[in-house]
Amino acid sequence: MTDVITATGLSRAYGRGPLAVDGLDFSIRRGEIFALLGPNGAGKTTT
Repeated sequence: MTDVITATGLSRAYGRGPLAVDGLDFSIRRGEIFALLGPNGAGKTTT
């Protein structure tokens, strides 16, 4: 199947603070169901 979304080395920081997400790699194929799971404050919505 074809990848419809690919992320490599995804990072996100708030200002000069610590990284909320660091080095996230994933790909989502057509027809897949994808979810990010983690505790509150882990950066799921930011990603």
